[in-house]
Amino acid sequence: MGKIIALANQKGGVGKTTTTINLAASLAALEKTVLIVDADPQANASSGFGIDVKSLKHSIYESLINGLEPDAAIVHSEMNNLDIFPSHIDLVGAEIEMLNLDRREHVLRNLLLPLKEKYDYILIDCSPSLGLITVNALTASDSVIIPFQCEYFALEGISKLLNTIKIIKSKLNPYLEIEGFLITMYDSRLRVANQYYEEIKRLFQDLVFTTVIHRNIKLVEAAGSGRPALLYEVDSNGAINHMQLAKELIEKDANRN
Repeated sequence: MGKIIALANQKGGVGKTTTTINLAASLAALEKTVLIVDADPQANASSGFGIDVKSLKHSIYESLINGLEPDAAIVHSEMNNLDIFPSHIDLVGAEIEMLNLDRREHVLRNLLLPLKEKYDYILIDCSPSLGLITVNALTASDSVIIPFQCEYFALEGISKLLNTIKIIKSKLNPYLEIEGFLITMYDSRLRVANQYYEEIKRLFQDLVFTTVIHRNIKLVEAAGSGRPALLYEVDSNGAINHMQLAKELIEKDANRN
């Protein structure tokens, strides 16, 4: 039985999609079967694997709104063991269209539950909002990874996300857990970054991943090339950091079991 993990933070620009792409690639390289669910209308997790989202016949939108079977929309990546359930700009209107659906918070959960038999990890790249699609993602998930930078505004906004997780846990998904807080775009040369890193560790303790994703230009270049860093430049710090993260995640799961 696989595990569904949402990557969520209502603050944009914290490396959420970059983490999704590169963590998925690293897990696949470690011989885990992985599905990326692109739940963001910007579709960056899809284009980050070279998918031309404009030419897609089907996407997550048709599955959420019209009940299309996920297998009809899922795209195979160039990596073995790694598939993408792509997004499309049409997803922008999905939240309004879903308002009249029965159990509208559970639509994505119903789509993904059968896929847990097929994949070891299903990673949901959430949009930078706390709207109905993100609520669907958290309701469908076993756990959530929260990526954020070591800066004041990132720390300031985290309480709103934690409150949303608390509400979803109490009303929609009692099994939802925080997988961990992930420090991204970290620059150890900056005193303020080190200060906030220590503050984050003090606040969240064991929930903070040991792995830190350092600021790395190769991650940006890889995204622009439509490939994960592992395929773009395997010995880059970006690729190495995400491989460490994948190993840490697998080890945490093994210890739980």
